[in-house]
Amino acid sequence: MADSTQPEKIPSSQGSDGFADASAGHNAPSPGKDVKPTPPAASIVWELIYWRDLKTSAAVFGVTLLLLLSLAAFSVVSVLSYLLLALLTVTISFRVFKSVVQAVQKSDEGHPFRAYIEKDISLSSESFSRYVDTGLRHCNCVLKQLSRLFLVEDLVESLKLAVFMWLMTYVGAVFNGITLLIIAHILVFSIPVVYEKYKTQIDHYVGIVHNQVKSVVSKVQAKVPGLSKRKPE
Repeated sequence: MADSTQPEKIPSSQGSDGFADASAGHNAPSPGKDVKPTPPAASIVWELIYWRDLKTSAAVFGVTLLLLLSLAAFSVVSVLSYLLLALLTVTISFRVFKSVVQAVQKSDEGHPFRAYIEKDISLSSESFSRYVDTGLRHCNCVLKQLSRLFLVEDLVESLKLAVFMWLMTYVGAVFNGITLLIIAHILVFSIPVVYEKYKTQIDHYVGIVHNQVKSVVSKVQAKVPGLSKRKPE
């Protein structure tokens, strides 16, 4: 017969067979921690332009490039109309096809897009307010920078903007806005990958050019009165 005065076993913190770990309840991850948070829009764009997922990046690049080429050949109204008409053609054709299949097979699967129709795609007031606040903050930064440039707070920076705008007049004489968007789109999807592959060499040559430009600007500021920045008192 077992001794009735023997103390009961207390589950240790290290755990053993038949005994649960006393600290497991504190260290166990909650169900909410297993859910991966939705990545921000900036992270999604970053993964697209760096071609982390080859199929997704290729699809986005091809579709957007085709859209820009269509805008270069046709008006915006025509492109949007044809795009929405193509989308409606696909959805209506699929709906009719599924209805015929269900009638022939005498099945009751319901609406083929029921899962998407019942999905909540409404934008919450918190999300809308967050996007508005972010956009307003960026807009205020841009307006502040433009006021500094056009009101000549820094003469050198304003002259740089003037030179850039003068060069853009020649660019605008050769290319229109859609052509520039197409070129920018191709560069956005190509330059980050090339830079990531040849980062060391590119940084070396960019540093040489930056030093040369900085040296020339310093010489011009020293020779032309009024261009040198005032030293803080």
